[in-house]
Amino acid sequence: MMPELGKYAAEVLSAYAVTLGLLFALVLVSVARARRVKGELEEIEHRSKTRG
Repeated sequence: MMPELGKYAAEVLSAYAVTLGLLFALVLVSVARARRVKGELEEIEHRSKTRG
Protein backbone atom coordinates (compact mmCIF):
# COMPACT_ATOMS: atom_id res chain seq x y z
CA MET A 1 0.00 0.00 0.00
CA MET A 2 2.18 2.80 -1.34
CA PRO A 3 0.97 6.38 -0.87
CA GLU A 4 0.71 8.57 -3.95
CA LEU A 5 3.80 10.76 -3.98
CA GLY A 6 3.06 12.63 -7.16
CA LYS A 7 5.80 14.32 -9.13
CA TYR A 8 8.18 14.27 -6.12
CA ALA A 9 8.23 10.48 -5.80
CA ALA A 10 11.88 10.16 -6.82
CA GLU A 11 13.02 12.81 -4.34
CA VAL A 12 10.99 11.37 -1.47
CA LEU A 13 12.09 7.81 -2.10
CA SER A 14 15.73 8.81 -2.49
CA ALA A 15 15.52 10.73 0.80
CA TYR A 16 14.14 7.60 2.48
CA ALA A 17 16.93 5.51 0.94
CA VAL A 18 19.66 7.92 2.07
CA THR A 19 18.19 8.04 5.58
CA LEU A 20 18.03 4.26 5.86
CA GLY A 21 21.57 3.97 4.52
CA LEU A 22 22.89 6.46 7.06
CA LEU A 23 21.07 4.72 9.90
CA PHE A 24 22.52 1.38 8.80
CA ALA A 25 26.02 2.88 8.62
CA LEU A 26 25.59 4.40 12.08
CA VAL A 27 24.62 1.03 13.52
CA LEU A 28 27.61 -0.66 11.87
CA VAL A 29 30.05 1.98 13.14
CA SER A 30 28.57 1.77 16.65
CA VAL A 31 28.82 -2.02 16.77
CA ALA A 32 32.40 -1.96 15.47
CA ARG A 33 33.41 0.66 18.03
CA ALA A 34 31.72 -1.26 20.86
CA ARG A 35 33.63 -4.42 19.92
CA ARG A 36 36.92 -2.52 19.76
CA VAL A 37 36.38 -0.83 23.12
CA LYS A 38 35.29 -4.11 24.72
CA GLY A 39 38.50 -5.77 23.51
CA GLU A 40 40.61 -2.91 24.83
CA LEU A 41 38.89 -3.06 28.22
CA GLU A 42 39.39 -6.82 28.43
CA GLU A 43 43.08 -6.34 27.64
CA ILE A 44 43.41 -3.69 30.36
CA GLU A 45 41.64 -5.95 32.87
CA HIS A 46 43.92 -8.85 31.96
CA ARG A 47 47.04 -6.69 32.40
CA SER A 48 45.84 -5.38 35.75
CA LYS A 49 45.14 -8.92 37.01
CA THR A 50 48.57 -10.21 35.99
CA ARG A 51 50.39 -7.30 37.65
CA GLY A 52 48.69 -7.81 40.97
